[in-house]
Amino acid sequence: MLIGFALENNNEIKNAKKKLKEKNLDIIILNSLNDEGAAFGHDTNKVTIIDDNLKINHYDLKPKRFVANDIFEYILSNKL
Repeated sequence: MLIGFALENNNEIKNAKKKLKEKNLDIIILNSLNDEGAAFGHDTNKVTIIDDNLKINHYDLKPKRFVANDIFEYILSNKL
């Protein structure tokens, strides 16, 4: 399974989907710089997981350790 990460601030979903396809990823984890309380300098994050079928899964803002758990659970449950 090949997983990528995208940190975006403009056209977040569109750019993440483009990276997903260009890099032939199974899933991409999108972090938006536009989400208050997320990304760098915070103990919280808010991610969106996009799979290779372009299915979008949004997650709420939460502590980063729980975001890591969400990503892990997504991978386990989808066994891409």
